[in-house]
Amino acid sequence: MSEKPSVLFVCVHNAGRSQMAAGWLRHLAGDKVEVRSAGSAPAETINPSAVEAMREVGIDITDQKPKILEYDTVESSDVIVTMGCGDACPYFPGKRYEDWKLEDPAGKGVESVRPIRDEIKGRIEALLADLIPAGKQ
Repeated sequence: MSEKPSVLFVCVHNAGRSQMAAGWLRHLAGDKVEVRSAGSAPAETINPSAVEAMREVGIDITDQKPKILEYDTVESSDVIVTMGCGDACPYFPGKRYEDWKLEDPAGKGVESVRPIRDEIKGRIEALLADLIPAGKQ
């Protein structure tokens, strides 16, 4: 892993879970981690309920756009966190993979997205503690 670890969050549409995860990691890690997100079949826009749920906790993800999952992005990332993209996510030996089983927020209102957002925060905090040991944060 390089001096500054890179984390790639991948879900199908890159519109909800992966965008919230990227938002949390940017917010909690600052510039200590390179944050990326992508989707195997990106949507046109980010899920408005995900945007609103993140806004409620003071994180603005409105400037993000769903992006296509590129081979090079996976290859150059230290940690790949998948969220329901199945076989569409390429596998590289030697990379650290985590598969987070999270409910898909697509088509749900903000009330239903809040618990997903909060679960993602807990997972991000655990990931960050592992990537950047105490004392280096």
